[in-house]
Parts: sequence; structure tokens; C-alpha cells
Amino acid sequence: MRSLRDFCNHRIMKLNFLSSSLFLFLLLSVFSSFISDNVFIKSETLVSGRNLLQKKKACPVKFEFLNYTIITSQCKGPKYPPKKCCAAFKEFACPYADELNDLSNDCATTMFSYINLYGKYPPGLFANQCKEKGGLKCPGQK
Repeated sequence: MRSLRDFCNHRIMKLNFLSSSLFLFLLLSVFSSFISDNVFIKSETLVSGRNLLQKKKACPVKFEFLNYTIITSQCKGPKYPPKKCCAAFKEFACPYADELNDLSNDCATTMFSYINLYGKYPPGLFANQCKEKGGLKCPGQK
């Protein structure tokens, strides 16, 4: 037979659980009222001014399938010689200059992600060493 003490402890535990659950439910109810209805609307359906984080178009070039050895064989650390690195970068990137200079797509971001993945280059290496005004300038380009 259970003692009175066991019976009381069991009842107290049930009450604690119920009161904790009720408190949590009330707390969530209060905070959920602060969530804006706009959270549930797709951002494309909202008409607003220019958004600095506008979604870019997908890049038409499949950079994940390209061969990066032009860059990785010529641009080597620890010194990363600027002349060699920039020449190799241009040799690789110039066939895609129009796409890379188009700020409405994610080509440049995608390409640099793969260059850094395969070459393990320091962040910003090519941006700092191969500076050109107005984007990538290539031979024969308008």
C-alpha cells in the first residue's frame, strides 16, 4: 500500500506539470500576438521600395562543373604573386565577363565560392590584387 507521503508527492508532481504547461501556453499566447501578419506573406507579394537584399537571378553559367586548374596551377601561396594570379584569373573568367559583370545575377558570388573552394585562397585575394574600374575588363570586350 502506498503511503500518504507517496500519494501527496505524486499529486504535487502532477500539479507542477499542469501549472508549468499552463504557464508556457499563456506565455506563448502572449508573445504570438506580437508577430506581424506580414511574416506569413511571401516577400515577393509585398510591394515596397528597393530592398538591399533583393534576390538575384540564378547564374546561367554552371561554375560547379568548370576546370579551375588554370588558376590553381599558377596562383600559389604563400605569396600569391599578383601578376600570375591576375593573369590566371582573367584567363579563367574572361569567357564569362558579361555574366560576371551583371549585378542582377549571382555569377560572381558563385564563381568566387568555387575558386576559393578549389584553391583555398584567402578571402578577397583576387578582389584586392586584380582591381579594375567598372568590373572585369577583358581583351576584345566592348
